[in-house]
Amino acid sequence: MELVFILEQLTNGLLVGVYYLLIALGLSLIFSLGGIVNLAHGGFYAIGAYVMVTVADRLGYPAAFVISPIAVALIGIVVERVFFRKFYRLDPALGLLLTFGIAMVIEQVLRMVFGATPRPFSIPEFLRGQVFVGDFIYSRYRLAILGVAVAAVAGLWYLLQRTPFGRIVRAGIQDPDMVGALGISLKPYLTAVAALGIGLAGLAGGIMAPITGVHPAMGNEILIAAFVVVVIGGLGSFWGVVLAALLVGAVRGLTVYFFPPAAEASMYLLMFLVLLLRPRGLFGERIARLE
Repeated sequence: MELVFILEQLTNGLLVGVYYLLIALGLSLIFSLGGIVNLAHGGFYAIGAYVMVTVADRLGYPAAFVISPIAVALIGIVVERVFFRKFYRLDPALGLLLTFGIAMVIEQVLRMVFGATPRPFSIPEFLRGQVFVGDFIYSRYRLAILGVAVAAVAGLWYLLQRTPFGRIVRAGIQDPDMVGALGISLKPYLTAVAALGIGLAGLAGGIMAPITGVHPAMGNEILIAAFVVVVIGGLGSFWGVVLAALLVGAVRGLTVYFFPPAAEASMYLLMFLVLLLRPRGLFGERIARLE
C-alpha cells in the first residue's frame, strides 16, 4: 500500500511538472527567438483562467476549453506587434522592464474587471470522479490534464521539428542574421512564436483553474517555477525543458511524500545542483546572439 501512496504522489508531481512545462516552453521559445524575458507570462496564464471561467459559464466547458487558449494567443499577437517588436534588438533589460510593466497592468485590469476575490470554478461534470487501477486511485480530471499537456507538447514538438515553420524558427534562434541574409523575414515568425507561447500559457491557466482557483495574482507563483524549469533545462533546448519539468515534478512529488515542509524548496535545490554541475542547464545550447 505504501508503494501506491508513493506512486500517487509521484503522479501528482508529474502533473505539476507538465503544468510548469506548458508555461516554460512558451517562455523559452519567446526568449530564444526574440530575446524577450517575458515576465508577463504569468499574467497571460491568469487571463486564460478568467476566459475559461467566463466562457464556461455561458457556453459550457468544451467551448471554453477551445476558446480560452485561442483568445489568449490573439491577445499575445497584439502585445507582440504593439510592444515586443520594438524591443527585439535592444538591451534585454529593457524587455524585462517592459514585460514587468505589462504584468502589473494585466493584474490590475483583472482586479478592476473581476474583483480581487478568488472565483470558484468546478470541475466539469463529465470529468468528475476517479480512475481505479488496482489499489491506485486517481482523479479523472487530473489524468485528463496530463493527456492535454502531453498532446500539446507533442504537437509543439512536431511543429518545431518536422515543418518548414519549425526549421526557420530554429535557424532564427541560432543565427537570425543568416536567416535575414537568405531573404527570410523573421517578423511573422516572431509573432507566431509569441502567439504560440502565450497561447500555451492561456491553455495552462484554463485547465488548471478548477484545481488552483482563479484570482488576479495567480500567475506570479507559477512564473517563478516556470523560470526555474527553463534554467534547469537550458536555454534553447526543447527536450531540456521537457526533462527539467518532469524532474522538478518528480522531485517535488517525492519530497511531498518523504518530507512535506521541503516540497516548495526542492525545485530550487535541484536548480542549484544542476547549475553547479552544468552552468548552461541540462541541455543548454550556445546562442551567440544572447551571449
